Amino acid sequence: MPPSAIEAAAAESELIREALEMADRAHQGQTRSGSGGMAYIHHPVAVAELLAGHGFGEQTVAAALLHDVVEDSEASIEDIRGGFGEPVAGLVGALTDDERIEPYERRKAEHRERVAAAGPEALAIYGADKLSNVRVLRRAYAQDESAGDEFKVPLDTKEQIWRDDLAMLREEAPQLPFLDDLEAELALLVTRL
Repeated sequence: MPPSAIEAAAAESELIREALEMADRAHQGQTRSGSGGMAYIHHPVAVAELLAGHGFGEQTVAAALLHDVVEDSEASIEDIRGGFGEPVAGLVGALTDDERIEPYERRKAEHRERVAAAGPEALAIYGADKLSNVRVLRRAYAQDESAGDEFKVPLDTKEQIWRDDLAMLREEAPQLPFLDDLEAELALLVTRL
């Protein structure tokens, strides 16, 4: 069996290999909400593979692998900075949700603004993250209609947030090659709901 795109990238890039190793350690034993029990590491790998497949550079791919590490483990932005440098840490910082902000809708609006201000690479990771999230939920929901019950917020709220995310991405980064895919996946998800 040929190596995955990320395995191939990791074989060529020490930065990507180390990011994959850190993400794997950080997400060890975690499962993805709304996925029907999928190991969490599959999500950052899917995000990174999408970006690598569209020719994004090694720092962007490494940040994609690490984009949920600070939220979901004991690792800090300082740990990322020390191991991967300021460009990767800056991207991970922009992609890290500030859980102190309530309510959920306000937190997500602040996050969108921060990502938009962080530039094209952050926008690319953010868009790939949203596409992966919607795809996983749509597939899980097709197999088990209770998949959405794993979320902390109602699915209609998540759907609206994703629509707001897509609108921001269309405005700030219309050149992203996977925005039509995100829109199509959202439409398929809505028909399932």
